[in-house]
Amino acid sequence: MKNVAVIGAGTMGNGIAHTFAQNDYKVQLIDVSRASLDRGLATIAKNLDRMVAKEKISEADKIKTLNNITTFTDLKTGVEYASLVVEAATEDLDLKLKIFRDLEAFCPDDTIMASNTSSISITEIAAVTTRPDMVIGMHFMNPVPVMKLVEIIKGYSTSDQTYNTVAEISKKLGKIPVKVNDYPGFVANRILMPMLNEAIETLYNGVAGVKEIDTVMMLGMAHPMGPLALADFIGLDVCLSILNVMYDGFKNPKYAPCPLLVNMVMAGKLGVKSTEGFYDYSKNRKAVDVAKMFC
Repeated sequence: MKNVAVIGAGTMGNGIAHTFAQNDYKVQLIDVSRASLDRGLATIAKNLDRMVAKEKISEADKIKTLNNITTFTDLKTGVEYASLVVEAATEDLDLKLKIFRDLEAFCPDDTIMASNTSSISITEIAAVTTRPDMVIGMHFMNPVPVMKLVEIIKGYSTSDQTYNTVAEISKKLGKIPVKVNDYPGFVANRILMPMLNEAIETLYNGVAGVKEIDTVMMLGMAHPMGPLALADFIGLDVCLSILNVMYDGFKNPKYAPCPLLVNMVMAGKLGVKSTEGFYDYSKNRKAVDVAKMFC
């Protein structure tokens, strides 16, 4: 299984494509936008340059990795020979269902169809296909080339063979696969997002300021990054989307997004990607450049 299609050239998609390509997989990177594909390839090249500078890989390794990636704007052409597809499109249920309906029509019969969704039900996604046993969640962490964890989510009908194959592929990428059952938010975001939301509530209620909240969590709880900075890094729109999925799925008010988060997203203050969130990144180009390696 050396032919992998990755759908979406954004933050997660280009990181997933980079990781597979660096491990000798032939990657078809697919996005409806040629500009997004160009940006994704540029991000991969910059990250590889950084690895060369740190002597983690050679210049020949970089060239080989880039040569392993082919880009497509047409889904049908991009997936027609894929043994594995990893969907990494926007965290939107309707969009993902459309993609998987199309994959049903365009992929070979033995293709495993994975979603990098961070919160949406794999069972619901699989239900729009006639081969739900071959649909699985493969939730990478950001930044993908660096982070070791992959949450492997079994839907209601996901077969053991599909799970075992994806777990083995994850290990070949140098990742550590962890088996997770299909509930909103899975494990990582079910625990992380309420913590970030509570940090936002703490700010909203006037308990402390942005820097003070982050400092308490970094110095008091040994977190490498404060929760408000982390929310900026993830993207406040992404945080809001995941919280809404969990709130809709569990109908539990503890997952309801803080009004401050909702208002910031409506105002376009999305964090690093918009240069302003809980912090202002517009005056610190170095911080933006570093963060945008992963955003």
